[in-house]
Amino acid sequence: MGVSGPIRVVVAKPGLDGHDRGAKVIARALRDAGMEVIYTGLHQTPEQIVDTAIQEDADAIGLSILSGAHNTLFVKVLELLKDRDAEDIKVFGGGIIPDADIPPLKEKGVAEIFTPGATTASIVEWVNANVRVTA
Repeated sequence: MGVSGPIRVVVAKPGLDGHDRGAKVIARALRDAGMEVIYTGLHQTPEQIVDTAIQEDADAIGLSILSGAHNTLFVKVLELLKDRDAEDIKVFGGGIIPDADIPPLKEKGVAEIFTPGATTASIVEWVNANVRVTA
């Protein structure tokens, strides 16, 4: 069965990071590109994020983090998706993430990382090209 309708993306701010301007900009860009976006707000736990993604039947989770806790929080979201048999939900992220941390995050299952300077157009293009794509 093929999936129809717009791509559904949960945009989330995990952890204690209180800066959400970038997440809101991305959420709006995805929405303006025709996607359904569920923005979870600030200070979400990985459990809350995964619960929301499953309840909302999301195709992807976009995580935004500026606090430096990306290695812990991104991986926890991936582990919870695996535990809940929801690994079909693609995880991508952005924020202040050092270049050296990107390859290990991708090896653990983060589909893509966007760092400062990434354009909203490039993020929308990536989501359109990579979410709901079957192997």
